[in-house]
Amino acid sequence: MSRIRPAGLIPIGRVLRPHGLKGLLRVRSDAGVDLPFEEGGIVYLRVGPKAPECFKVVSIKPQKGMFLLELEGMTTLEWAEAHRGADILVEKGGLRRDEDEYFWFELIGLEVRLDTGETIGTISRIIQTGANDIYVVKRGKREILVPATSEVVKGIDLESGKMIISPMEGLLDLNEI
Repeated sequence: MSRIRPAGLIPIGRVLRPHGLKGLLRVRSDAGVDLPFEEGGIVYLRVGPKAPECFKVVSIKPQKGMFLLELEGMTTLEWAEAHRGADILVEKGGLRRDEDEYFWFELIGLEVRLDTGETIGTISRIIQTGANDIYVVKRGKREILVPATSEVVKGIDLESGKMIISPMEGLLDLNEI
């Protein structure tokens, strides 16, 4: 199903390795807990500097913290092996999410401010945990860990590039910031 790559592709995961002998891919999500596409959707695989290839999703199933991805036309171990390490991309306009959900790529780089207006730093990465994600906020050489909970995160404005937090007692030593 390969075709010309559209503009606005967003990386949302990576192919880790083949799974089995029939072309299944074991993939990791960089979009959070879930992958932002469904069976019947379209994804692109990019191996190194090559142009991305377009595929229809036949099935996607969670397995041991990863996902098993079956793509139309991919039926051999050799084909799957050739796509080991490929980036998984989707068209930005085709992403699905709930109203109060955000993709990691949207949050990384946001400026984090206290609800008093003081700037804390910028989200540099996100750590996935069992209970909730942890935002790693970079302030110079220092990293501040902010839990992604409604008690702490009071607002996210993607258009202005800001996240407002109200730290729980003991979360931040404001004298050190």
